[in-house]
Amino acid sequence: MIARSLFVAAILMALSAPASAYYCPKQGKAIDAAIAKGNLSAAQTADVKRLRDQGMAQHGSGDHKAAVKSLAEATRIILGGM
Repeated sequence: MIARSLFVAAILMALSAPASAYYCPKQGKAIDAAIAKGNLSAAQTADVKRLRDQGMAQHGSGDHKAAVKSLAEATRIILGGM
């Protein structure tokens, strides 16, 4: 029973990693669309672009946890500027 539970947990973990990897490009596109609207100040736009670029670079290097954190921070700036 324990072996079966561990096997199921391992399968679920393996399947969840690729799912979180798809989050980054989708969030990056949403951030780009928000930047294009022009509702942010120049300083906010610069910060958002920096965080977006940082997040996508982290995504590209496989550090998805850090990428999600950077992209979330960019999103918070966007939401605070609206």
